[in-house]
Amino acid sequence: MKLLNIILSCVLVLGITTSCGSNGNSKKASKDDGFVSIFDGKTTTGWRGYDKPTFPESGWDVVDGTLHCIGSGTGEAGSGGDIIYDKKLENFELDLEWKISEGGNSGIFILAQEIPNEPIWKSGLEMQILDNEKHPDAKLGVNGDRMAGSLYDLIPAKPQNTKPAGEWNHAHILVYQGTVVFSQNGANVVEFHLWTEDWKKMVENSKFKDFEWFVNPAKEGYIGLQDHGNDVWFRNIKLKIL
Repeated sequence: MKLLNIILSCVLVLGITTSCGSNGNSKKASKDDGFVSIFDGKTTTGWRGYDKPTFPESGWDVVDGTLHCIGSGTGEAGSGGDIIYDKKLENFELDLEWKISEGGNSGIFILAQEIPNEPIWKSGLEMQILDNEKHPDAKLGVNGDRMAGSLYDLIPAKPQNTKPAGEWNHAHILVYQGTVVFSQNGANVVEFHLWTEDWKKMVENSKFKDFEWFVNPAKEGYIGLQDHGNDVWFRNIKLKIL
């Protein structure tokens, strides 16, 4: 734990991660911080549908520099389905901004596997995206573990510092040798450690207990963005390989 805190402190001091200004907008990463853009704001190059060879023909579009999931109004997956960045990753930092529609729900997956005939959430660990004010998931789960920024249905984001629907939120995810840290709007809100006894015990007491890839997550996997049937926008998506 001390080593992790030292690493995180150095990251902040050296400016490796992006930071938020007083207005909540993320400052752009500098050219020498090791981050590369994985969404150019104009095309879907590098992305494809989950368990599909190409990007969805409908359900997602690129608009005003954002990757936009088009809401279906059904409250579940729309016509597009989940999408993934087409490269398996092991140790990395992911940095992006997201904006959810009123009453909306979505998520960011990490270490996801493509399991035939199985949804991404049975293997991918999810950083929740939610309108905490109007979506009922905010009041379900345990101690707020379905609110935005949380490791979905397992660990609540603390502090709970999500901005309202229609405003941009900054998300940062660090994955390093089994240690995972979720940061939201400039604060570390979730930390967990894969393959440990604490991890296994937590999962065994959850709805994920019967999913092999969740009990024992893979060491490398895909980044995914969720289509949960609601409008959600992503921008400034950057990646740093560690």
